Amino acid sequence: MAEENTDENVQELSGTEKSAILMMLLGEDEAAAVLQKLTPREVQHLGTAMYSVTGVDQTTVNAVLDEFLETIKKQTGLGLGAGQYIENVLTKALGDDKAQSVLGRITPASSESQIDILDWMDARAISELIIDEHPQIKALIISYLEFGLAADVLTLLPDELQADIVRRIATLETVEPGAIKELERVMKAKFAANTSLRASQIGGVKAAAKIMNFTKTDMESRILTAIKKEDRDLMAEIQDNMFVFENLGGSDDRSLQTLLRSVDQDVLVVAMKGADAQLQEKLLGCMSTRAAANIRDEMEALGPVRLTEVQEAQKQIINVARKLSDDGTIVLAGRGGEEMV
Repeated sequence: MAEENTDENVQELSGTEKSAILMMLLGEDEAAAVLQKLTPREVQHLGTAMYSVTGVDQTTVNAVLDEFLETIKKQTGLGLGAGQYIENVLTKALGDDKAQSVLGRITPASSESQIDILDWMDARAISELIIDEHPQIKALIISYLEFGLAADVLTLLPDELQADIVRRIATLETVEPGAIKELERVMKAKFAANTSLRASQIGGVKAAAKIMNFTKTDMESRILTAIKKEDRDLMAEIQDNMFVFENLGGSDDRSLQTLLRSVDQDVLVVAMKGADAQLQEKLLGCMSTRAAANIRDEMEALGPVRLTEVQEAQKQIINVARKLSDDGTIVLAGRGGEEMV
């Protein structure tokens, strides 16, 4: 019976929580070395998880360690010559130019442009840094940011600038070296200028849509309305690429189960009040019978809820879903059954 309880405890842990337990088993120097290889968002998630797992029992810790060792046994040789291997694979898949552009963003040891330091700055510092710059420079810089951080920066900029910046991001495609050099000029007070002479692929409708996914409902509505006045087709294209609460119905049960374990139950109850019956049943079907019954009871007891409250609750859940998707923890199905990656 005790062994069954341990198995259940381990199964309930997310991948991030299991990683946090392993981090707590490492020495300070080794743990610090691991954190240095992670993105700012990953550091935040893992750091939070490390606090949350401090109370787990030794049996669970042993089970997580056993699972880790079993995984490692199946990956013998992983990491040997990985840098060259990854570069070769990307070059064969994408061609030399695109591969170098991607490698410039993802290779830990090759932060020549040093623009990645933006991810370690808070939103207010970034907004203050770019406030006096041309809107196109603002759009370029915000395009480089992780989508949640980009949305925070956008929120701190004047309302009258926000729609113009999102429109510019949505219409960005290839940025030539001259524009990159201008961007570096703006950022030279923070980091050294040293970039590849290759064109860089940033921005675009999908990037604008992902940033919009992290904005609050009223801000989202205001920006889309403003863009619609100038370019109705562009607004529709951005909207079509945004991930909304109803899109959850196309995701697989395993991903939804992970998502539902990661959101506050009170928020879920409010969000589901505004969902159609089919989506409600889909989500309830991903819970245990007892949990589903509790949600139904709470929804009934809640009574009428303002539409704005429902929208904000759904937005919170979508933000969590987006973060889990970006971490590779879940897979989200977008409009038309297309995977959103």
